[in-house]
Order: sequence, then C-alpha cells, then structure tokens
Amino acid sequence: MEQKTLIFHIDVNSAFLSWESVYRLKMEPDALDLRTIPSAVGGDASSRHGIVLAKSTPAKKFGITTGEPLVQALRKCPELTVVPSRFDIYTEYSKALMDILSDYTPDIEKFSIDEAFLDMTSTIHLFGDPWTTANEIRERVYQELGFTVNIGIAPNKLLAKMASDFKKPNLCHTLYLEELPQKLWPLPVGELFFVGKSARNKLESFGINTIGQLAASDVELLKPLLGEKYAILIHDYACGIDNSPVEEREPINKGYGNSVTLSRDIDDLESAFQVLLSLSETVGARLRADRVLCDCVCVEIKDWEFRTQSHQMTLNNSTDSTNVIYESACKLLQEFWDYRPLRLMGVRATKISDDNYTQLSLFEPEQNQKMKEMEKAVDQIRGKFGIDSIKRASFLQKDALVDHAASKTKHLKK
Repeated sequence: MEQKTLIFHIDVNSAFLSWESVYRLKMEPDALDLRTIPSAVGGDASSRHGIVLAKSTPAKKFGITTGEPLVQALRKCPELTVVPSRFDIYTEYSKALMDILSDYTPDIEKFSIDEAFLDMTSTIHLFGDPWTTANEIRERVYQELGFTVNIGIAPNKLLAKMASDFKKPNLCHTLYLEELPQKLWPLPVGELFFVGKSARNKLESFGINTIGQLAASDVELLKPLLGEKYAILIHDYACGIDNSPVEEREPINKGYGNSVTLSRDIDDLESAFQVLLSLSETVGARLRADRVLCDCVCVEIKDWEFRTQSHQMTLNNSTDSTNVIYESACKLLQEFWDYRPLRLMGVRATKISDDNYTQLSLFEPEQNQKMKEMEKAVDQIRGKFGIDSIKRASFLQKDALVDHAASKTKHLKK
C-alpha cells in the first residue's frame, strides 16, 4: 500500500527570547526569566533603535509584534525589558534542536534558525501514532533543552506550518484535509500563509474575508486581481494543496546568505541600499567567523506580488569583506530591479573557499587591507560586548528601515 505523506512542522515559541532566557538561567539560576515579564530581544533600548526580533507572551498582551520598530513597542509598553541579540548563542540552541529532530527522521528541512519540517512518512512506524510522537518530541525538547515548541501535523508542508501557528505555546495541532472546514476555512484570509497586507486588502475588497471563501472562489476571477501565478498559489493553499517536498539542508560550505521580510514595502534605492548593508553585515561577519572567503555575490528580491528575481556576479578576488559584498550587492540591484515595491530582500555569498589557501591579489589597494583589519576588529568587539556595541552611522537614524543586523526571514520553498 502507498504510504500517506506525513509532515511535522516544528516552530520554537518566541525563539530568540526563549533561547536568551534559557541561556541566562543556565549562567545564573536565580536570574529573572524573561519569558515571565514583558520583554523583547531587539535593538538598543537606550537609543530606542532597532526592531523587535522576538517578544515574550506578556509583551504580546500589550500588542507588541515581531518586526515592529522598538520605539513603537516602547510606546505600547514603557516598562518593556529589551535585551540585545546574541546570534552565536541562538545558533547553538538551534543546532541542539536539530540534533534531537534527527533522531526521528533523516528527512529534515531547516526552514529557518527556529523552524524545521520533518518528513515522517517513512519513519513514523518506528515511534507510534503521529500525535503521540509529536508530543514526545515536544516534551523532549523542553526537558533536554529548556524551551518550548509548537508542532503542526499534516499531510503537507503548508498545512503543517498553518497547524503549528494555532494556539501557542508548547502545543501540538493536527490539520488533515478532512479538518479544513472546521480548523482552516473559518480563519481570516490574512492568516493564510503568503497572504500579505496588500493581497488581503484586495481580497477583502472583492468580498473574500475568510480562507474558506478564498478556497470557494473561482481562481480565474482572482487572476486579474492578483496576477496569475500568485492567484493560483494562494488558491491552492486555501484548498490545502501544497506539493513542495521536504528538502535536505544544503551543505554548510555551499553558501552564506541572509534575507529579511521588510516591515513595509520599499520602492527607492536609498532604503534598498540600507537593507543590503544590513544583510551584508551579517553575511560578511559569518564568513570571517568561519575563516572562509567567497567568489560570488547574489542578490534576491521578492516584490509585493511575490514575484522573485535574483542576480549574481563573480568577484575579481575572493573576499570576506562586508564592504565588498555590499558594493557588489548594490551594483547588482541597480542592474535588474525595476523599482516595483519590494517585500523581501536577500544577499548570498557563494563559491566558498578556505582563506588559508586562497591566492592574495598583489595589486590589492592598501585601503582594502585596512578595511579588512577594521572589520575584523569590529567582529571582535561585537563578539565580546554584543552585536549592538558597534553600529554604522547609517543605522543610528530614528527612521532606519531595518536593524544593523537583520534577522532571517521565513518562506516555503516551491
């Protein structure tokens, strides 16, 4: 008999905030648990700069949302405790989570630093029924690592992800096809994965207010409203259709990338360049931390209608320089962007090589060498005193679109 596909989606509850709390309690058992008070991981509380990367459940009650400017969050809750991010610590907890998940299946797709899809189709018989197995994973994570996760159980990735977003924290939810009328279709259309604010407004103006109404709509009528590909995609999603496979994690040395979903759509070069600088900061720092160089830079963009484009260029010399990556990314963006409003931007460094065996250019300007030494010094200071201890001046302005070290975005691969 053909096996029915079974997918788990594991989502860490308030990941950065949870990991920060667990780490602090590990270092000092009597420390205040940030998860019990209005708190957030974000930018610099003293300057009120940056964005909220994660918030506690008590902070959520004040209407604080992930991705909103810190200054806005502090207006909602003046007593909000804000702590800087420590991505090195979070990466360790993410790896520990993946190690536990690998005990249940080899078919894992690391969706982001705090999420993963598990294809349990071929291994579920080793552990029992899906509900019992998912709860076993959830309890293991809490007992062994100290933080909580939500787990969605479904026949495909889309429904598994939707299920894991149901009531939180520390819960498991199913979303099988027969459960769509009761669990999915009554939800507001804006809660469907990949339906942003602009698409939601268009759908609501068309009289489509729930996911069920979208599923029941004639997709041919939606195409002029939303564009053909996007209309088909979200109509399929509303019907619970998603055939994307759980893909293996790419090798760590294949490339270093970062992308961010923007808090608002942008259509001007100045804002776009600021986002590219933020992304280049994190990509360059990761290259230097691993002592590797890249020979190729790629820029990815996704516009407000979810059209994705990318462009790449090969560099004259291998590099780990933030400035070189940034300047290359800016050049690439100007070559292929048509100024349609952007919702997502990404920078990727590929063709990776060990810096110990890379031939140095004899003609490299002395200024470039000084810039490399400066960037390494900045990395050391941030490693000792926190990522927010040094910032470029362009990120000190109050209306900065992104923080100086943008967090990674999340999106399903199709």
